[in-house]
Amino acid sequence: MKTRVFFSVLVIATTLFSSSCTSNNGKSAPVAPKNVVVMIGDGMGTAQVYSLILTSNEKTSFERFPYTGFSITKSASNEITDSAAGGTAIAIGKKTNNGVIGMNSDSIPVPSMLDILAEQGKKTGVVVTCSVTHATPADFIAHNISRKNNEEIALEISEKERLDVLFGGGKKYFTERNDKEDLIEKMWKNGWNIYDSLPQITDNNARTMVLTCRKHMKKASERGDYLPKATAKVLEMLDNENGFFLMVEGSQIDFACHDNDSATMVDEMRDFNKAINVVLDFAEKDRNTLVIVTADHETGGLSIIDPDGKYTKTNFHFSTGSHSAVFVPVFAYGPGAENFTGIMDNTEIISKILEIVR
Repeated sequence: MKTRVFFSVLVIATTLFSSSCTSNNGKSAPVAPKNVVVMIGDGMGTAQVYSLILTSNEKTSFERFPYTGFSITKSASNEITDSAAGGTAIAIGKKTNNGVIGMNSDSIPVPSMLDILAEQGKKTGVVVTCSVTHATPADFIAHNISRKNNEEIALEISEKERLDVLFGGGKKYFTERNDKEDLIEKMWKNGWNIYDSLPQITDNNARTMVLTCRKHMKKASERGDYLPKATAKVLEMLDNENGFFLMVEGSQIDFACHDNDSATMVDEMRDFNKAINVVLDFAEKDRNTLVIVTADHETGGLSIIDPDGKYTKTNFHFSTGSHSAVFVPVFAYGPGAENFTGIMDNTEIISKILEIVR
C-alpha cells in the first residue's frame, strides 16, 4: 500500500514539474538570453567561409555552430546591396536605399537593435577594424542620408547617450574636422575615456572609446591580433547583471575581396575566426548569450575552382571587384539559436532577436 501511495505521489510531482517547464502548446518554454552578440563579416559569403576551412588545419569557429541558415541581402533600391543598406537592414530591420545609414527607404531614422536593447537597460558596444564612422558600425549607432558624411556620423557618435564601448579607427573625423570642433575633447568632458590603444584602458566601467588610427586600421597581417583581443576586452567590459549587446565586424574581409586579394582575404577570415572563437568560448561558459554571425553581402563573386577543370587543385577565383547578389550565411549559437535556420530576409534577423530577448 505504501509503495502504491509513493508511486502515485511521484507521478503527480513529475507531471506538475513537467507542466511547469512547458508552455501551453507542449513545447519547452523558451529561455531569453541575457546577452546578444552580432558578428558581421563584411563581404563574407559562403565561399569566403569555405576558403577558411580549406586553409585551416584545425576546426574553424564556423563549424562550432549548431544552427545555420541563409540571408537575402538585396536592398530597397538595388538587387545588389552596399554595406550601408545591408548593415542597416540587419541593424533596424528595414530595407533602405544603397548608401543610407540607419534610416528606412523614406529616409526616416529607425532605432537599431543597439538602441532598443540599450533602452532595456543593457550595456552596448561596437568593435571594428575600420573607421567607426564606416558603413556597418554607423548603421548600428547613427542615422544619416549618406554613408559619405563621416563628420556628421562622428558628431552623432559623440552625442550618443546609450553607447558604452567603441573600438576602431577614424580619429580624423573627430579631430580634423571642417567645423574645427574637437569631438574627442567634447567627449572627455561628457564622461568618456578615450585612448589610442587597448592597453591604455584603466577603468572597465567607464564609457570608453579607442581610436587606433586616423582612418582604417592596417590589414590583418600587419595589425596583429587586434580584433580578437579587442573582442575579449569588450566582453570583459560589458559583462554585467543586466546583460549587453555587442556588434563585432570583420571589416576588412570586404576590403581584400574588393582588391581580389585572396591571401589577404584568408588572413582577414582567420582574424575574424579568432574573434568568433573568443565570443563562442565566452558564450559556452556563460550559457546565457545568443551569438549570431552573418554578413551584409558578398564581395568579389568568389568561387573556388580548378582552373584546368580536372578536380585536382583549387584556385580562388574572383569574378568582380564589387559586390554580388547571392545569399550570405547565418550562424547561430545559444538560447533561441534554433530560430535562425532556413532562408530569411536580412530584415528578419532583428525581429527574431527581439522576439527571443523579450
